Amino acid sequence: MRSAPPSSSAQQDLRAAFKRLERMLPARAASALRWLRHPASRWARIPVGLVLILGGVFSFLPILGVWMLPLGLMLMASDVPFLQRPMARFTMWIIDRVERWQAKRRR
Repeated sequence: MRSAPPSSSAQQDLRAAFKRLERMLPARAASALRWLRHPASRWARIPVGLVLILGGVFSFLPILGVWMLPLGLMLMASDVPFLQRPMARFTMWIIDRVERWQAKRRR
């Protein structure tokens, strides 16, 4: 039995979330994220996503952080259809909060 094709709406939402995230990142990090999002990078994206998720779980250790968990889940969402919509919404929500915080800080 084959799974249903991913919703194009969910894919578009995730793509928009990635684009907004890329605009917030430094150029090098945004470039790496763009490369990981490319369909040909799937075999790199999955292990990187899993490593980031694992790093997020062990965020109590030095160098690792909670930021790794959502980024890993976002990367995995590119290949796991049921994660696409929730991760897109979560990412947009976080970016909105960060932008509000930055705007308040500038005032």
